[in-house]
Amino acid sequence: MCPAERNDGVLVSRIAALLTAFSPGDDALGVSELARRTGLPKSSVHRLTVHLCQVGLLERSGTALRLGLKLFEIGQLATGHRGLVDAARPLSADLRSATRHTVHLARLEGVEVVYLEVLPGPDAPNLPSRVGGRMPAHATAVGKAVLAFSPTAAVDAVIAGGLSRVSTRTITSPALLRRQLAKVREDGVAYEREESGRGTVCVACPVLDDAGAPAAAISVAGWSTRMRPMQVAPAVRAAALTLSRTLGPALTAPSPPPTAHRGGVRAERSDM
Repeated sequence: MCPAERNDGVLVSRIAALLTAFSPGDDALGVSELARRTGLPKSSVHRLTVHLCQVGLLERSGTALRLGLKLFEIGQLATGHRGLVDAARPLSADLRSATRHTVHLARLEGVEVVYLEVLPGPDAPNLPSRVGGRMPAHATAVGKAVLAFSPTAAVDAVIAGGLSRVSTRTITSPALLRRQLAKVREDGVAYEREESGRGTVCVACPVLDDAGAPAAAISVAGWSTRMRPMQVAPAVRAAALTLSRTLGPALTAPSPPPTAHRGGVRAERSDM
């Protein structure tokens, strides 16, 4: 790599660090706080934010900075998952109406899940999930639903990254996680019982592309005292299968699953 390429990489990394330093609930952040969160020198933060404001990626709010409208405009152009979200919306709305719990649509990115759609239920708790938000895959039902049908390398990457504890009941044992994923592959349904938050449970099923690889997962989450996962599971499974069949080859999966998984999934889908 030549010096110019290295410099470009450093610049892009710094810009990405600044833009991703903002967290949910942040309105505006000062230069000092951005420097603290990114680990960059204040002089570098000041210089870069001036340029980012000029192109609309950041905006000034008094002496502080906030994310610019240009980022929202760019986000609206990120249509790679728009077909999936649009197709899932009526199914998700039906699930929410039927269960009165929160419905999620998410996909795996690295060792985390990214939420593409969140429909809060009237009887559900105030969950930390949000559109565009992330959670550790091993601590969520949607994450386990996708991982169960993903290549072994994807599961190995999650384990190698460390199974961080999100709540007191989060799975932190690699052996236990692998056993649970094997059960998900067998049943086609993933459960999360207070692993991402106290007092909440979640049921998820994978959305499969035309080759049987996981493109996403759909789930229902609610209070552990109000929602019975086994009763909700058939509705979640039906929604996931309907979405898989509706989109078929239009879905884009991260990578093909192992051959052993593919045969089982395809046979299961054709029998339903």
